[in-house]
Amino acid sequence: FADLVLETWDLQCERNGREHRTAEMGCRQLVVRRGQPFTITLHFSGRSYEEGVDKLAFNVETGPCPIETSGTRSHFAVTDFPEESGWSAVIQQQEEGSLSVSLCSPPNARIGRYSLTLETSTSYQGTSCHIGDFVLLFNAWHPEDTVFLREEDERCEYVLSQQGLIYQGARDYITSIPWNFGQFEEDILSICLNLLDTNPKFLRDQNRDCSRRNDPVYIGRVVSAMVNCNDEDRGVLAGRWDNKYEDGMSPMAWIGSVDILKRWKKFGCQPVKYGQCWVFAAVACTVMRCLGIPSRVVTNYNSAHDTNGNLVIDRYLNETGEEDRRSRDMIWNFHCWVESWMARPDLGSVYDGWQALDPTPQEKSEGVFCCGPAPVKAIKEGDLQLKYDIPFVFAEVNADVVYWVVQIDGTQKKSTHSSVVGKNISTKSVGRDSREDITHTYKYPEGSEKEREVFAKAEHEKRSLREEEEGLHLKIKLSEGASNGSDFDVFAVINNNTDTERVCRLMLCARTASYNGTVGPQCGLKDLLNVTIAPWEENRVPLRILYEKYGESLTQDNIIKVVALLTEYQTGDVIVAIRDVYIQNPEIKIRILGEPMQNRKLVAEVSLVNPLSAPLNNCVFVVEGTGLTNGQQTKKLEEPVEPQAVAKCRLDFVPSQSGLHKLMVDFESDKLMGVKGYRNVIIAPQPK
Repeated sequence: FADLVLETWDLQCERNGREHRTAEMGCRQLVVRRGQPFTITLHFSGRSYEEGVDKLAFNVETGPCPIETSGTRSHFAVTDFPEESGWSAVIQQQEEGSLSVSLCSPPNARIGRYSLTLETSTSYQGTSCHIGDFVLLFNAWHPEDTVFLREEDERCEYVLSQQGLIYQGARDYITSIPWNFGQFEEDILSICLNLLDTNPKFLRDQNRDCSRRNDPVYIGRVVSAMVNCNDEDRGVLAGRWDNKYEDGMSPMAWIGSVDILKRWKKFGCQPVKYGQCWVFAAVACTVMRCLGIPSRVVTNYNSAHDTNGNLVIDRYLNETGEEDRRSRDMIWNFHCWVESWMARPDLGSVYDGWQALDPTPQEKSEGVFCCGPAPVKAIKEGDLQLKYDIPFVFAEVNADVVYWVVQIDGTQKKSTHSSVVGKNISTKSVGRDSREDITHTYKYPEGSEKEREVFAKAEHEKRSLREEEEGLHLKIKLSEGASNGSDFDVFAVINNNTDTERVCRLMLCARTASYNGTVGPQCGLKDLLNVTIAPWEENRVPLRILYEKYGESLTQDNIIKVVALLTEYQTGDVIVAIRDVYIQNPEIKIRILGEPMQNRKLVAEVSLVNPLSAPLNNCVFVVEGTGLTNGQQTKKLEEPVEPQAVAKCRLDFVPSQSGLHKLMVDFESDKLMGVKGYRNVIIAPQPK
């Protein structure tokens, strides 16, 4: 027999991409999911393959030092039936001169970039030929993959959906911003694989790192560390919280991860400026979805940052309600992290499921700024000793807050206060643009027997939250929505639930604030030395907050923190009430002109009314949407936009994909920044 000569081959990128749900990554490279067969076709010249005469075998290798024992190299012969435990190759069909072979990786294979080589041998002679590279991803569709997710609609949302919503605002006024995850956009897969190869664990021991890439727990920990740059590890994003962003992008201006990851690559893995918690979380979510691990961004309201691990956040206020910075402990208005779905064979199946991963640099874990994966189940049960970082996340959702009022003579008085940490934990619903509340996955109902058991296990005494029926009560209420550019009222509401008249001093103070709890200058103050409340009466004391006072110092987080201190003269008791008022931005209106169809030009008109009493200068609209715009489009307006006038522009683009997509818009100017809007657009398929 003459030698079997391989002439050409076809990796069938398009067909395999469809079957493996990776087609949106483009058909220029083969991208497949582990544990699932993919087909390639071999064409021979001279003569056809003859069973029994010709032996065919494949080599697959990943990483710089492939070794069989590390699971990064495999040699396997073409057989009649698939191998269960390892790689396998099975002949599917044979035609004149061509051969279709089905290859399959084990469901616990290492993910990453592989090279594929074919070895042919006839009697004694053998040749080997490199027939291409492919990328192997995690497979949420395979029951034996550690990231297996049972429901198809959840796999669509958490692995395949390239767009979503991230919740922000304040506990009493939850807002959402659109986000373009874009995990299948051009170049993103190679950037994510590059991120794995930039990580210090890889640089220290390439063989060990590559051999651990079959484990989503390991990958999640690496991604959590690499999305921030706090370890001089050439991480993706630099964090900044001080409202000085001139030498980079303001964290509020981003509307997607693609732009960030591409900048990171373009500038040689220099950290991109700047991120805050939702930006870190969204980029980590993009990387995890890209690699095939089901992931979602979650938001925790009134999130505690407990630096000393005692589950108590001590805050100090002077008599005018001003914060005295003695403690590094903070309460963030909200904090975002990522949840990724995976089994935890290292801990036992009871901890399988959603795992919290927090890429925002806060505290070190094993010497590195990363956090998680922490099983959400372990957080709920108070199992603080399990891996990884459960005490930190447990505190974020469960710590107590104690307010100390520091009097003029330096004495401190502990106030009664029922600010509660870990509220309205939120994520986007599956398949819908609505909010899903997942607080119950992190904690048992407050005051329940189960909650007490968990706190006992975590060695944490939770104060009873049963508000005493009697005594004085203090709340801060808002009359109606507070819009940027307008004046509005807040009210201190005092209830005297006793039989005796009470005489008090009421201090009401408003300050602009950032979402991480830091406050700016005062923008409203009332100090009443003589408030008398009759028995069983309610008093409402208004404080008017003027735009001319808050406009200059309002941060892009749009938050005004109102603090009320009620001091009762007779007992000296102090009651504290705090409320974060969210200042609403104007709405961005998006009109779609014409019939939306794949590969046909579409025009969008975006507009917003200037609600301020001053003109807006340097106005810019930025628009993006996976499948719609092919990257970002930016439109600068030539003229300033006068008060109450409309900022408007038209953009045209050619949608590349049919189906439902989000067109996302960000508006920037000198006085109004980070305004977001989106519109769902259904693109009809191109007529055949």
